[in-house]
Amino acid sequence: MRRATGVPILRLGDVLVTGLLEELDDRSATAFLDELTERITAEGAKGVLIDISRLTIIDSFVARTLSELTTTARLLGTRVIVAGMRPPVAITLVELGLRLDGVETALTAERGMAALGWFRTASSQEVGHGDHAG
Repeated sequence: MRRATGVPILRLGDVLVTGLLEELDDRSATAFLDELTERITAEGAKGVLIDISRLTIIDSFVARTLSELTTTARLLGTRVIVAGMRPPVAITLVELGLRLDGVETALTAERGMAALGWFRTASSQEVGHGDHAG
């Protein structure tokens, strides 16, 4: 049985939404990659949003894990957007010479969701889709 990562992964329609609340150790990062990849396949996700706005640091292993996840997801036909990168994290990536090739980014989770086709309505009561059951 695989080890649970403790990282919640929510499904909103055909998009999976998750967030890294703290720096993951190597084992947890690998387990997160495996779990998210399994969910993409099992649920036929068209998009994944990973909110990293709570991360204050990032290491090379986690950066490589995000890059590998994006490559794997693209091969499965899924778009991944990493949202909410803080300036110190971006600076660290540059200083370490780490490139997140192929990783799409968005300034905020809301912008990332919009890029994946989800839009916030003018009124919180208004859904914007006539077939929404709720």
